[in-house]
Amino acid sequence: MSAPARPVRHFEMPGTFAGRLHARRYLLARRLVQALVLVAFFGTAHWGWKVAGQPLLAGNLSAAKFAGAVPLADPFAVLQVLFTRHALAGEALLGAAIVLAVYFLLGGRVFCAWVCPMNAVTDAARWVRLRLAVRDVFAIPPGVRYAVLGLALVLSAVAGVAAFEWVSPIAMLHREIVYGAGLGLTSLAGVFLFDAFVLRHGWCGHLCPLGAFWAVVGRGAQVRVAFDDASCTRCGDCLKACPEPRVLHFNEAARAGMVASGECTNCAACVAVCPESSLRLALRAAIPTPPTPTSAPAATGTPTEGTTP
Repeated sequence: MSAPARPVRHFEMPGTFAGRLHARRYLLARRLVQALVLVAFFGTAHWGWKVAGQPLLAGNLSAAKFAGAVPLADPFAVLQVLFTRHALAGEALLGAAIVLAVYFLLGGRVFCAWVCPMNAVTDAARWVRLRLAVRDVFAIPPGVRYAVLGLALVLSAVAGVAAFEWVSPIAMLHREIVYGAGLGLTSLAGVFLFDAFVLRHGWCGHLCPLGAFWAVVGRGAQVRVAFDDASCTRCGDCLKACPEPRVLHFNEAARAGMVASGECTNCAACVAVCPESSLRLALRAAIPTPPTPTSAPAATGTPTEGTTP
């Protein structure tokens, strides 16, 4: 299934300040959300921020409580604890269910692009790679992160502790920012150097088991990147902007009317650079199902297929 023959345009950064802000609207929105989450934790811990007389957001990314009443828990952390065969309080299970429901709606890996504090680090590493034209030292398949996910669960069962929570650079960085103690700066430096000089999208795109967990959840996510095949000219700008290996496939997206991969982070980087507005964030229910192509007489010549990463 190929796009109609149309003049190919490429994204160009606008020359005006307002235009540049609009082009970077999703990036700025993601940074704002990430900052607000961290500030809410920091303000509660250090400045005693409250809402309705209760702590605003107490805890950390693994387990927290909003307004002293709403429990929040990382479902992957809870799953690891369940594998240790330790008993869990009903509040922790409820918190995991709440968070799971939210990310099931928004897109599992929306956590990776919109909340995770490590996202700004990996984006900075990507910027350095592009400026210095750094090549990968080696290649590993992105599916390795699912093996790391399985290993984290096995080790949790064997060791009797939530294995990934002990070594998670995400948790370390969060604790460093909010509480000012731990190995957060070390984890920041390690992930930055690995992504910048060893492997493109090395941590988030290939190794992080938390990202793998959210990718599984994201397969049923209700917020998707909708794709209009008729207007797409296959310029490839979205492929260059996408931070996740092998998510954007034009032919698959054309058949589904959207980017269906659970590994999509809904960062909307592809939406921001599409010169034809062929990509947009939308609810799955509002995305029209593309018509099934009918057989047509064979044409002379070879049709041009959409490029896939």
